[in-house]
Amino acid sequence: MHDQDHGKMARTQSRLWIWALAVVLAGAGAAVWVIRPQTLPHDALDGLTGVAMRGEQVFWAGGCASCHAAEGATGDARLALGGGRRFETDFGTFVVPNISTDPTHGIGSWSALDLANALHFGTSPKGQHYYPAFPYTAYSHMTLDDIVDLKAFLETLPAVTIPNSPHDLRFPFTLRAGLGAWKWLYSGQAWAVPDPLNGPAERGRYLAEALAHCGECHTPRDALGGMQSAGWLTGAPNPTGKGRTPNITPSALSWSEDEIVEYLTTGFTPDYDSVGGHMTEVVENMAKLPPQDRAAIAAYLKAVPPAAP
Repeated sequence: MHDQDHGKMARTQSRLWIWALAVVLAGAGAAVWVIRPQTLPHDALDGLTGVAMRGEQVFWAGGCASCHAAEGATGDARLALGGGRRFETDFGTFVVPNISTDPTHGIGSWSALDLANALHFGTSPKGQHYYPAFPYTAYSHMTLDDIVDLKAFLETLPAVTIPNSPHDLRFPFTLRAGLGAWKWLYSGQAWAVPDPLNGPAERGRYLAEALAHCGECHTPRDALGGMQSAGWLTGAPNPTGKGRTPNITPSALSWSEDEIVEYLTTGFTPDYDSVGGHMTEVVENMAKLPPQDRAAIAAYLKAVPPAAP
């Protein structure tokens, strides 16, 4: 083979290696781009003014006190959002953070945009991924108006000077870098129950799927902790590790809309049994909503496609 041919082959091989390296680097760059923490544009909330009175309804619908107030808190103590509850999971123990107005230990120094980025994308003000024990995959459906209203209400609540405790997770779940890939797989999902829905049921979908995040407990999960949308609201192992949360699709929940409303208002079932466990706090939250919102949730639950677990 002539030297000229050797040189041509060498140049061709060199180009192939360079091309292969470029493809690998491009793929790595694309992966980094995909799994990076997401945020809203800096002007996303321009022109929006929060109203605390409306934000209080968002607060109760979102169940904020059920996780961030001290366990067993009642009355005004449910508005002291110092965190500290511990949730045992297959991945380790998650410790609920302080979200009070304290600027050091809580979120008192956050802007409304910081809150929106946390709720929509699970991204902290420092640009870190939050673990999905914080149900941002549900909250991602929240309207920006509701978020700025919620921020306005949170600012009226007391500061709690309790330092945050770290999560106690097993390796490799201690590595937050993997959360970007998890979000890529499970975030940005469409509504579990698609259109068309009538007016009340559509409002109920927003309340149940986004704010109240009912699916977090009532929907089964896969090995990575992502919700299995095909089993929406068909029940799942209880997060406490004891028993199961029930199937609340029409195939298992035979209550009428009025009976569902009564349960969400008083905690009493049609059989005159009473609510228990974590649902006690959920009902306490729901009872603070306008009657039409509880009726909307009932209409939505009757519109969910019947399904077996």
